[in-house]
Amino acid sequence: MSTKKNAAYNVAYRLFSVLLPLITAPYLSRTVGTYGVGLYSKAWSISYIFCLIGMLGLNDYGVRTIAQARDDRKELDRTFSEIWQMQLLVAGITLIFWFGYVFLVAGEEKVLALHLTMMSVSCLVSFDWCLMGLDIFKPIALRNTFVKTAAAVCVFIFVKNENDLWIYAFVWSLATLLGNLSCAVTLKGRVTYYRVPMRDSLKHLRPCAVLFISVMAVNIYRTMDKVMVSAIAGLDQNGLYENAEKIIYCLSGFILAIGTVMMPKISNWQKRGETEKIARNIDKSMDLVICMVSAMAFGVAAVADRFAPLFYGEDFRYSGTLMAPLGFSLIMIGFANVIRTQVVLPQKRDTIFVKSVCCGAVVNLIVNALLIPSMKSMGAVVGTLLAELTVPVVQFIILRKELPYKTYISYVGIYAVIGGIMLVCVRLVAKWLPAETWVNLGIMTATGIAVYGALCLVYWKVCHKGIMRIRN
Repeated sequence: MSTKKNAAYNVAYRLFSVLLPLITAPYLSRTVGTYGVGLYSKAWSISYIFCLIGMLGLNDYGVRTIAQARDDRKELDRTFSEIWQMQLLVAGITLIFWFGYVFLVAGEEKVLALHLTMMSVSCLVSFDWCLMGLDIFKPIALRNTFVKTAAAVCVFIFVKNENDLWIYAFVWSLATLLGNLSCAVTLKGRVTYYRVPMRDSLKHLRPCAVLFISVMAVNIYRTMDKVMVSAIAGLDQNGLYENAEKIIYCLSGFILAIGTVMMPKISNWQKRGETEKIARNIDKSMDLVICMVSAMAFGVAAVADRFAPLFYGEDFRYSGTLMAPLGFSLIMIGFANVIRTQVVLPQKRDTIFVKSVCCGAVVNLIVNALLIPSMKSMGAVVGTLLAELTVPVVQFIILRKELPYKTYISYVGIYAVIGGIMLVCVRLVAKWLPAETWVNLGIMTATGIAVYGALCLVYWKVCHKGIMRIRN
């Protein structure tokens, strides 16, 4: 399937993944309140860390390795068999430790944690890495969309008050498992598993572990934020931070969609030595991604104070205050993601990725420890911004002589100016529409889209650019 079709399926799925939590989140917020949202956020964050351990960096390593082996069916089958056996071993051991946490360590989140168990079980049968490596995105998008839609319906039917929070955890945990199982069916006929010596499987352990370090480092400052806010500032503050970050996390899915589609493609080109094609597509991807994230970042900053109380309820008004600065992390995330998925990982230069995200994690933990006690959830926002900035800065220090960073940074400057003009225009409209209503928010959003879109069209016309022409 072509890159454009894969991107279309992946972006459509990411769009759906963005909209679905945004549909269920306000219902949950009004049903269980700030404390309930904070409690669930804490339980889910810890569960997610165990899932990351169970997958051990396979979401990057597996995609790259399968992409490089897919042209030879015999090599493909053996590679798949080796990696899956390693996955079963690691995920199985992790599942045992998860039960130890639930029954021996968990506190007030114990009941929720128990009902999130199927997330850890799903790691045994998660084959997204194989499907993506084979350039197969359609089944992932369609099957997961169906499963998650059913899960959302169940939430509205069965979750009625704060005592039903365990149902919410159970439904989404089950949806994760069913989604993985449904995608596994797609592998039939495309790849064949056969038993291989365990020593052959264990050879993948070290490179996976290297990437796992970076995966854990990223999630230290994306997941541990919530754990630290809960422990230091309380579950109510974590509830506010959770709903602010939820919007940003959903929007970042669009960035991940581009990187997810391009990484197996670039990895395959890298094996063939098609360096010029790679360079052209990296430039196009960077232009497209920076255009997208700048629109999101400045757009969120423009409407966050109106959006949060309308969407989540008056109790979550402060989430809008947190959301406005947090949105600018999208620019750093987008920039770093293009370098990671289209330069660092396809070239097997994993240590660059590890160094950059580990530096980001260290910065985040230090800033969180210093600021959360006094600034509470806003301290976590500052920590996240500095952490996300650290990652592309470290990448720049290492790769500055190899990549045209002046061109890439110019994209940031151009779209930031366009975004800044959009922000000013939207805030001027807001002064004329002081009432906090959905209609007024819609007018502000439409204004932002119109201004940003018009200015981008002028820029592309003047510079004769066509950022959507990413090659197959």
